[in-house]
Formats: sequence, structure tokens, C-alpha cells
Amino acid sequence: MEARDSISYITEEITHICRKIGRRSPGSAGEKAAAEYLAGLLEKDCGCADVQVESFREHPDAFYGYFYFSAFCDILCCLTFFVSPWLSILFGLLGVLLFVFHFVLYRPVLDPLFPTREGTNVTAVRPCAGEVKQRIFLNGHTDAAWEFPLNYLFGGIVFELPGLLATVGVFYYLFVSVCVLFGAAWAESAGQWGLLFLPFFVLLTITYNPLRVVDGANDNLSGCMIGVALLRQMEKNGITLENTEVGVILTGSEEAGLKGAKAWCEAHKDDYNDVPTCIIAYDSIYNPQELMVNRRDLNNTVDSDEDLCDYFLLAAEDAGVPCKAGKVPLFGGSTDSAAFTQGGFRSMGITGLSHLLERFYHTRLDTPENLNPTALENCLKATEEFIRQADLSLCLCGEEEESEEEEAEEAAASSAMNNEE
Repeated sequence: MEARDSISYITEEITHICRKIGRRSPGSAGEKAAAEYLAGLLEKDCGCADVQVESFREHPDAFYGYFYFSAFCDILCCLTFFVSPWLSILFGLLGVLLFVFHFVLYRPVLDPLFPTREGTNVTAVRPCAGEVKQRIFLNGHTDAAWEFPLNYLFGGIVFELPGLLATVGVFYYLFVSVCVLFGAAWAESAGQWGLLFLPFFVLLTITYNPLRVVDGANDNLSGCMIGVALLRQMEKNGITLENTEVGVILTGSEEAGLKGAKAWCEAHKDDYNDVPTCIIAYDSIYNPQELMVNRRDLNNTVDSDEDLCDYFLLAAEDAGVPCKAGKVPLFGGSTDSAAFTQGGFRSMGITGLSHLLERFYHTRLDTPENLNPTALENCLKATEEFIRQADLSLCLCGEEEESEEEEAEEAAASSAMNNEE
């Protein structure tokens, strides 16, 4: 009954936000309104005495807007081949670099070219009963994505195809351009065959639709509400942990390149270092068969905290919840966990969807009606067990390891005394 109550609460609040607050594109008034609404829930329903709503400056349109620049460079790489191989190489390399920095590494190279907006973060902490010895933050992002038209119309394979073939096309032209410079007679005619890649360069310009923002019920109000519902459940049942503070971080503009998490790390780089602190970032808790601890994040370039991953997997097993280890693959994007890790915090990302792109992902199908109660309940149970075991063992601050060392020292001392006797 308790789990059902929490899932019902999650569903009702997600439905309210999607229907009453409206569109929540990164850095929008809707993102801010959703953040402030959830901050109210944390203060009113969850026993959080310390609730902070913070704003940050950003250029959210740059993250996907770079596609226009990259596509333009790819098209010029193709067309200038017939004028100058050097120009083809120049534009090809520029397109590749933009892709690597913006889409693979999430580095804001073109941000200053786009409008400045204001994003919103929320931080809330529920105090413990005794001395604070460790702290666990649960994270989700309040913003929603712009729609991927090709994923909505045709599915993930068709959506990914233009990007893959465009990438192949650029390297094709880089190769034949170098061959022309080295005097290969066949390379000029090969460049004409390369015109077959031109439609895929053009298709890059419709990777996303900046005029349509999806509901984002699964991605990622589901992740936000895991933390809120768990704290509400603790408050409702009068549960206060002995030595572990549990908090929630609700970040804005994750869909714009982890902007909120990066801003949070910058704002709090000198905070929360009084005791061992970790962050669990949830994203798209949708498919109960795909609940996953991501050992690597950000297109498989950033390592998560190994110990946290192991603890969560054990807690899920003890809770009877199916959960597996995996990673966010190359071109699979990222969760906020990567930004927290890069910002110096212990973190891991928990996802609940196939990295092969679910049909709802970044489309108008991501509605409250498409929530999965089983997936939400499983994630909630695994998290409850993780926090319960963490508070009992104080594993984040290494007291388990310390006690083992003390036992070893005592055994060695006892052995030495016996030898002396």
C-alpha cells in the first residue's frame, strides 16, 4: 500500500506539472515554474528545512543549435571539394570538431553566439537525527527536450541514420581530398560519388524541432519525483535517519548540455565537503527491464564512482529489484552524473531506458499516460534499500573499511602477544 501511495503521488504530480505548468524547455519560464513548484513540495511535504532555488546564466539553444553550423560545414566540405581540396579539408575538419566538442564532450564552443537565458536549480536537504556523517543527494532534471522528429515518425534507427552517414560522408571527403593532393587521378571522380552523402548533410538540420517541446514525463520528471517521493515517504512515516542526510538536487537545462548540473557544481564547489557526499542522478525511469547503473557516462568518456555503482547493485538485489550494470555508449548522450563527477563530486547515473532509443525518447509520446508504475516502483525500492544500508553501515565515509582495519590490527597485536608468551 505504501509503494502504491508513492507511485500514485508521483503520477499525479507529474501529470499536474505537464498539464498545468506547460512547456519546460531549457532556460524557460516553464522550467523555472516547475522548479519552484517542486521546491514547494520539498518544503511542504518532505520535511526539508533547507530549500534553495538558484538561478544561473546559460545559452541553452547552443547545444542543438550547433547542428546548423555543423551541417553547413559538412555541406561546404562536399561542395568545395570540386573547387579546392584544401577548402574541403578545412570545412570537413571544422564540422568534425564542432561535433566532437558539442555533442560528444558537451563543451560550449559556440555558446556565445546564442541568446542568454536564465536556468533554475533547486537544492533541498532533510536533516538526520544525530551527528551528520554522510550525505546522499538524489537528482533529476526539471526541463524537457525539444522533439526529435525522425524518432517520432520512424523510430530510433532512422533517427540515427543521417548522423551516422553524414559522419561517414565527411571522412569520405577528407580521404579523397587528401588523395587528390597526393595526385591520385581516381579521387576526383570518387568525389562525384560522394554527392550521395549530400542529402544526409542536409537532414542534420532537422535533427530536432526547436518549435516543439515535449511533455518530458519520463525524461525526466520521473527522475525528479523519485527523490521527492522518497523524502515525502520518510516524512509521512516519521522516519529520520541517524547519521545520513538525504537531499534532492533538481537541475535545469540538462537537455541543453548538462548546464544546470555544471552551474550547480560551480555554485557549490566549496559546499557539502564537511562529510562524505554522493549524488545519484536518475534519468528516464521508464522500462523495468532496463533499470541500469551506468558505470561510464557522457558518451562513454566519464567514469562513475565504482563503489557507488556496486553499492546500488547490491541494494537492488537485496530489494528484489532487477538492475544491471552498463554504460552510456558513444553517441548515447549523458546524464547529469557526468557533470557532477567532472565537478569533483562522487556520483553515478541510473537510467531506465534502452540506450538504443525508446520510441518515446524526445518525442510527443513522452506523456504522463506513458509512465510505467512498475519501473518507478522498482527504482524507488532499490533507492530506499541503498539509503537504508548506507545509513546502517556508513559505507560512504568508509567506516566499514576502518572497522576491518581495526580488526586486522587487533588480530596482529594478539598474534604478537602470543608469540612473546
